[in-house]
Amino acid sequence: MEHLRWRTSVNEREFIETALQSDLRVDGRHSFDFRKLRISFGREDGSSEVQLGETHVLGYVTAQLVQPYRDRPNEGTLAIFTEFSPMADPAFEPGRPGESAIELGRVIDRGLRESRAVDMESLCVVAGKHVWSVRVDLHILDNGGNLIDAANIAALAALSTFRRPECTVGGDDGQQVIVHDPEVRDPLPLTIHHMPIAVTFAYFGEGNIVVVDPTYKEEAVMGGRMTATINSNGDICAIQKAGGEGVMSSVVMQCLRIASVKAADITSKIKKAVDSYTTEKALKKVKRLPATLPQKINVTDVTMEDKVDDELETQTVKTPSDVQEISKDPATTGKARSHEDAQPMLTESSNAEVKITSSSGAVGESEEAQEIGSPKSLKDAIKPKHKRKKNKK
Repeated sequence: MEHLRWRTSVNEREFIETALQSDLRVDGRHSFDFRKLRISFGREDGSSEVQLGETHVLGYVTAQLVQPYRDRPNEGTLAIFTEFSPMADPAFEPGRPGESAIELGRVIDRGLRESRAVDMESLCVVAGKHVWSVRVDLHILDNGGNLIDAANIAALAALSTFRRPECTVGGDDGQQVIVHDPEVRDPLPLTIHHMPIAVTFAYFGEGNIVVVDPTYKEEAVMGGRMTATINSNGDICAIQKAGGEGVMSSVVMQCLRIASVKAADITSKIKKAVDSYTTEKALKKVKRLPATLPQKINVTDVTMEDKVDDELETQTVKTPSDVQEISKDPATTGKARSHEDAQPMLTESSNAEVKITSSSGAVGESEEAQEIGSPKSLKDAIKPKHKRKKNKK
């Protein structure tokens, strides 16, 4: 791909090559030094953001249930998709992916899928019918050089934090798949056996000068490139030589030894970032009780004081022996009624059940009050004035 954003002149090319011969690079690094690596994660599981110098890549992982391939009915699938936006580089055209996007996806796919880094058999739900298809989308946000290494790290970080929903098999025939909600059952992580790390080398001066992690300007000047995918154990997962100048076998072996050291260092950084993200998310997670389970509420015991009972007793009508006699004089009767009306009224719960019976023979004397089952107020305990006059006659 011809770079349209920055074209090197003869003087710039000579300056870069002369600096490399002195073991110096334009950005101040040595030949086998990586740029500063920064790994961050989004709010959702399976999203990662990687910054390798000026190169910026975003990775996102999704999964869905599909039918497996006929030749592999017990294995799930893993697919890598790349998107080159003109925002990242003016040389990238929107629409269908170009040669660079296809090459990037194939190199990362070969390193992950062909090396069996992800356990595909664990993605099987029902053999021959339902398996999980994992999709990794890589979005290039800024092209600062060495897209393969940055995109590979973004894919590994996203796969390490991805959680797929848990599903069970049931039904009458035992073939019905039930996908559980994350709030009902915790999602399950992917089974990753190892982390294949891509390390890219650039060759200058007929293959005599080798540098690691080339920048955008160095890629415009380099004569060839080779990408070695190696895990932390030193196992070679894939090697990609994208044309250009030939390289001697001794130089290739030297690059593989260097790539093994760099892969172990990058693997530790990815695991450290993933552990930090997992710990932080576990602290923020709030465990909620299901709505079907009864919740226990502790309530302090409340005791009624005797004072309340005493107040209720004072408001009730006195016993028959303490009932006041009703005076024959109307003035005295009026005072008695006003005195009775001045007392506070009782509530329905504390109304006294009292019934007063009087005889017509006794004047100025009241009969004894007897309690019965019908509730009455204090006003009902005293007969109206006109009724007393009739009894008198």
